[in-house]
Amino acid sequence: MAKPRKKQPLRTVQINCSKCRAPLYKYRKGGKGALVKCFVERIVENHTSEVGICPGCGQEFARETMIRGTPAYKIVGGKVMVK
Repeated sequence: MAKPRKKQPLRTVQINCSKCRAPLYKYRKGGKGALVKCFVERIVENHTSEVGICPGCGQEFARETMIRGTPAYKIVGGKVMVK
């Protein structure tokens, strides 16, 4: 399997919790599709203290995994908003 591109995407998006609207990540997203996974190396700002747990309401929004040999967070559907 191919690894993600070395060159980071230019577009940054703000990822918030859909329940309490707390900021979670500022992320360099490539493409125009839905947010399914977040590669750890593309996270610009991290506002969480625990991996995949919202700091505001405590709900789980992501799981830690390896995708194409690179550490990533797999996003649970409907738990985050992308702006």
